[in-house]
Amino acid sequence: MKSLGKKIRLLRHQKGWSQEDVAKQLDISIPAFSKIETGITDINLSRLEQISKLYEMTVVQLLTFNDIEQEQKSASEIESVQKKLVEREAELIDLQKKVIELYEELRRPKAIA
Repeated sequence: MKSLGKKIRLLRHQKGWSQEDVAKQLDISIPAFSKIETGITDINLSRLEQISKLYEMTVVQLLTFNDIEQEQKSASEIESVQKKLVEREAELIDLQKKVIELYEELRRPKAIA
């Protein structure tokens, strides 16, 4: 619920609305709306529909909405993990080459001195 509350707060800020503005439009108290934004209270489906209509979104859009900052952070983390994966793959290939070289060395007939 906290992430949904953060999304709702972000949308409210983007519209330039106060908590009081939104609370009035939802016909609830300011503390009740504050609890929604902070994730303290669970949101029932009818309230979720009210909120999504207020922000001119579907319920699905509201639930799946991500702010640009979070998306950039996620993209950066994915890029970092991908780089590490490429590095590990290169290390694995080097180790495989060494194993093959050692195996071939063991299979070669030894020269008699």
